[in-house]
Amino acid sequence: MVVAGATLVVAGVTLVADLSGALFWEEQSLLVVSDLHLEKGSSFATRGVLLPPYDTAATLGRLAGVIARHDPRMVIALGDSFHDRDAHDRLSPADRDALTALQARRDWIWISGNHDPALPSGLGGVVADEVAIGPIMFRHEPSGALGEIAGHLHPKARVSARGRSMERRCFACDGERAVMPAFGAYTGGLSIRDAAFARIFQSLGFMAHVLGDNRLHTIAASRCY
Repeated sequence: MVVAGATLVVAGVTLVADLSGALFWEEQSLLVVSDLHLEKGSSFATRGVLLPPYDTAATLGRLAGVIARHDPRMVIALGDSFHDRDAHDRLSPADRDALTALQARRDWIWISGNHDPALPSGLGGVVADEVAIGPIMFRHEPSGALGEIAGHLHPKARVSARGRSMERRCFACDGERAVMPAFGAYTGGLSIRDAAFARIFQSLGFMAHVLGDNRLHTIAASRCY
């Protein structure tokens, strides 16, 4: 199955916005994902909120699919890869093996997030607060800086189609900076009409690249509900 995507330009760099919610920078052979929130289900279980304990396997399965499509030389996970400070210790042996297989023969960078600020070195790859490659700065929490690609806010857009409204994950981008959708199976979202996005983009003059069933739909943020 061919998964459609769209080009997305940030600070002069052309990237492929994959329908999965990942970004691929072909020139660098670099795949970027954000907010995996692995082991969110088990985190909720420790507080007595029972969710089906399959989110990690589902998220890693989707990640395996996008890695197979693009075969990147490097993967950057933009923070909140794990739902809490101890989530990596709760990985099942099968999920840990799956993660190790995804990391094989490629560079892997974990960006620290607010949910996982102290990732251990034993996860494979390297841990960093932020990473600069060419004109692009990869970090977890967006500041609005030029050339920034960040996560954290889990952008989603509510749009009207064929007489009904729907809410979908999206990339938020104005050509100079971008905020990525959350990749994790159990992650919610924040409306791009929220004031948090206005502070980053300074106005509603940015685009929502909405993840549809078969392709991305590019819609002005001002047209979203």
